[in-house]
Amino acid sequence: MTRVPVRPAALGAAAVASVLVLAGCSAGGSSSSSSGGATKTLVVDNTFDLKTSDPARAFELTGSIVDKALYETALTFKGSDTTKPLPQLTTFSESPDNKVLTLTLNGKHVFSSGDPVTIDDIVWSYKRVQAIAGNPSFLLSDQATGKPLDIAKTSSTTMTITDPNPNPALPFILPNPSLGVLDSKLVQKHGGTTTKDDAAEQFLNGTSAGSGPYELTSYSATTKVVFGPNPHYVGTKPVYGKVVLQNVTGPSQKIDVQGGQAQVATGLNAQQVAGIGSSLKVHKSTSPDVGYLWLNQNPTYGKGVTNNPDFVTAVRKGLNYPDILAVAGEGSTQPGGMVPSQFLGAITPDATNTYDAAAAKAALSKAGYSGQTLTLSYPTDATLSGVEFSTLAQKVQSQLQAAGITVKLAGTPISTLLDAYRAGKLQAGLMYWGPDFPDPSDYTTFSPGEALGLRAGWAKTMSPEVTKAKEAATAATGDARAAAYEAWQKAANANGPFVPLLQPAQYIVTASSVNDVQPNAVWTVDLAAIT
Repeated sequence: MTRVPVRPAALGAAAVASVLVLAGCSAGGSSSSSSGGATKTLVVDNTFDLKTSDPARAFELTGSIVDKALYETALTFKGSDTTKPLPQLTTFSESPDNKVLTLTLNGKHVFSSGDPVTIDDIVWSYKRVQAIAGNPSFLLSDQATGKPLDIAKTSSTTMTITDPNPNPALPFILPNPSLGVLDSKLVQKHGGTTTKDDAAEQFLNGTSAGSGPYELTSYSATTKVVFGPNPHYVGTKPVYGKVVLQNVTGPSQKIDVQGGQAQVATGLNAQQVAGIGSSLKVHKSTSPDVGYLWLNQNPTYGKGVTNNPDFVTAVRKGLNYPDILAVAGEGSTQPGGMVPSQFLGAITPDATNTYDAAAAKAALSKAGYSGQTLTLSYPTDATLSGVEFSTLAQKVQSQLQAAGITVKLAGTPISTLLDAYRAGKLQAGLMYWGPDFPDPSDYTTFSPGEALGLRAGWAKTMSPEVTKAKEAATAATGDARAAAYEAWQKAANANGPFVPLLQPAQYIVTASSVNDVQPNAVWTVDLAAIT
């Protein structure tokens, strides 16, 4: 699955250098006193897709920002680097076959209620996620079967998570804020259970029950969320004593940050940043979201056009990738495969996705193409890091028509498009995939017979070489994983219907007084780490 809300795509990068542009001075965080950081207020503009602050139910981008501030997780990442899981509430060890993950309490942590974090709280929180069966529940499920993982307390300080199949991705999954650990005693007093009858969401939307650096002061899913310090937090105290996360559209975010009404803006695109002024800091990185084109392989919907392998080659060769990147602005990049450039197993573009006009025309001739119309679908009300899909669609249409392909654009609202796409009934289109967790195993869904493969009519019986490479990748462990996922993507590029187009640039703009803002592919930005 993936998060596909109608919003700017996820900010973030894993192990990627952010570029920092500085000049002059600007308004900083407001302060009710000059006595120190505890009195300082930070205002952060974000375009909300917020539905809830209950970790077991939240799987939107704004929800991840909120829950990262309120809850600690068993494991975490440092800054922008999502390549190395680190201890937070627990340390961890993996069995040699990658089927059992053992978690051991990592020192003393305390909930905002004053209760200590116990291994029982972690076990209870995880089982609650599984029982509610909301969007985040797949994080604690076997990737092959979808069945819940076995979660068990093994001592007063240890627990295990057991998967019947090797799951080397699990340490990369546990830092997700949706797996934030709750004060089980407190939440159970307010309707919390480890059954489908859980009724604690309303309580958790008004009162945080975590051990994170902040606690909720006020909460609105449509306007703003206000945070105050958790007096019992055992980690490094945040610089700001009050944080206001407010729902603001991109154009208004620019006005706010320029005028000093906000100190951080998370939703500006390349065009807006270009005119931001010299008195602000621009933190630039590459988004982990991948914009892609798909071509339906089902003859019923491919109509003898998109399900022709030579036609697919013609499309791949007829796209001018550098020209497409120009639409997204400076800092965007072309991924070699569906795995983002920041993640383990990423590849660089090769001959299968390099612009070659002569080769495109030759492949089109070999396909026997005679001018049939290609219908290219795209969402009209979604953007990819501020890049309108309509603009991207027009660019692709122009390039393919130059290669000799007749293209009809079919823009629809994303809700309508997703219904038809998930049913596998669209001939071709543009979409994007945002990471559910920062591991290449999240992307094998773009394989024959898998969920995304079936959306493109790519049945399991098709392209057996891709299925073989996928199975080898998912079975690989340790240092062998990177090469295995690289091989799978190369096979998919040579034989598959998905064409990775771009990873857009992402920007966080701040006042000059704001120093440490590190974008992250999982939770966008850590409010408590901003200095």
